[in-house]
Amino acid sequence: MSRIVGKEKLLGYLEREVLRKQIWRQAEFCGVEVLTYAVMENHFHVLLRVPDRVKIDDNELIRRVGVLYGEDRAHVLEAGLKGLSAQSLRDQYVKRMGDVSQYMKELKQRFSIWYNRNHGRVGTLWAERFKSVLVESSGSALRTVAAYIDLNAVRARLCKDPKDYRFCGYGEACAGEAKARKGLRTVMEQEKWRRAAWEYRLVLFGKGYYVKMEGKGGISWEDWVRVRSESGRLSVGDALRCRVRYFTEGTILGSKEFVESQFESHRGIFGAKRKDGARRLRGAEWENLYSVRDLRKNVYGR
Repeated sequence: MSRIVGKEKLLGYLEREVLRKQIWRQAEFCGVEVLTYAVMENHFHVLLRVPDRVKIDDNELIRRVGVLYGEDRAHVLEAGLKGLSAQSLRDQYVKRMGDVSQYMKELKQRFSIWYNRNHGRVGTLWAERFKSVLVESSGSALRTVAAYIDLNAVRARLCKDPKDYRFCGYGEACAGEAKARKGLRTVMEQEKWRRAAWEYRLVLFGKGYYVKMEGKGGISWEDWVRVRSESGRLSVGDALRCRVRYFTEGTILGSKEFVESQFESHRGIFGAKRKDGARRLRGAEWENLYSVRDLRKNVYGR
């Protein structure tokens, strides 16, 4: 996730459309897979899958460069790969691929250049380095984070149904975009879009369901009865309607076994006093979700 400086709402319809396109192009160049995303007026989220590194041949390298830079650059690269400095030229591009940090750095830089040039603006556009969380690649963790992202526009009251928001993965998938459908099929572990679409919509509405209260006021009697019956525990759906720190500051998110395995693999960065890694998520019924960080305060908040 990355936010515009000062939380200013600088991303109008055109700006969100440009960033949406750049998210896909940058991912294709870098060789990472966009599972879903959401571009809002002052920030964006993207859920990425980074595959194992594989050696790419010249044809694939030329194709990726063409996707990001256009045909002219691709033709220059094709000619250069036939020369004496082919390996050096190849390395300049390949070293930028297959890495989340490089993906986000270049995406934000390219969009900043476009935005400042088209708005007569100078200076920093983004507030900070992006925030990231390592998510288990299957099961409840992946589905929950994907739903959290696709429900951004619903939480912001920009739409009632996430399928109606153009600038998110689910909205694109419902509109027929093959790449967006592929990402959500990966999330739902389904080969066919129809089955994935049914199941993911149930996930979205199960986690995003609420009854909208008109105007402002106190808690309704019905809500009070429900909360009492749940002993004050928030459901996952309730939690997803808030800004949840676990999804931006949890660092590692997944099942207890996954978090423990990642903790053991990177034990050195946690200090000698830390004996174990998994911390149960607070504030909701999170099923089998754990984080490596214990965020005791301000788990929720705008």
